[in-house]
Amino acid sequence: MRILIVVTSHGELGDSGEKTGLWYEEFAAPYYVFFDAGHTVTLVSPKGGQPPIDPMSTKPPFDTEATRRLDSDEQALAALANTGVLRQAAAADFDAVFYPGGHGPLFDLAEDAASIALIEDFYAAGKPVVAVCHAPGALRHVQSGDGQPLVAGRRVTGFTNEEERAVGRTAMVPFLVEDELIRLGGHYKKVSAWESHVITDGQLITGQNPASAEGAARTLLSRKVIGRAPA
Repeated sequence: MRILIVVTSHGELGDSGEKTGLWYEEFAAPYYVFFDAGHTVTLVSPKGGQPPIDPMSTKPPFDTEATRRLDSDEQALAALANTGVLRQAAAADFDAVFYPGGHGPLFDLAEDAASIALIEDFYAAGKPVVAVCHAPGALRHVQSGDGQPLVAGRRVTGFTNEEERAVGRTAMVPFLVEDELIRLGGHYKKVSAWESHVITDGQLITGQNPASAEGAARTLLSRKVIGRAPA
């Protein structure tokens, strides 16, 4: 399988002065799920090159076996440091797309025209679209074929309001993922804070929080049919 991973290029939490970006575990865990299973992984970001990493995600207690493996994996670190440019990626070249979170996607990928079009192309082709934690926020302007929000009427999850309050960033983000998915008409589902929770609705796979990243990746690999949706 050819899997495209789309990561953020945004590294500032609004005008707060705090750093953000990609949440390390949400990239590392899925990357190794795909890599260890022998799949081809391609990385892109809006600006290309090295994405910003949320500094909090690299330190205890947020470091994990996957992040520590990544820290010593020169090949993977080189791939992450040299992401391709998002606007040059085409859904036709891949079998699925995976969006890790971190707060960064709320600022860039949620509004990025190339990202929006890419997700719509994946969905129109009947290919899986996976988004974890804050990355379901990248779906806010994505539409289905009938012009309605992609998440409308679909079962979805993402970072909860409770989890956002717990990390103290509610006032620093442009929108709350839980509220936005509900506003768009999604059938939003959640479990207790920080527990792994993955929801599949057709081609759309969403995970609630960092603990859900590995599960979302494994859910993608468990899918039996990947191909063009019926006309």
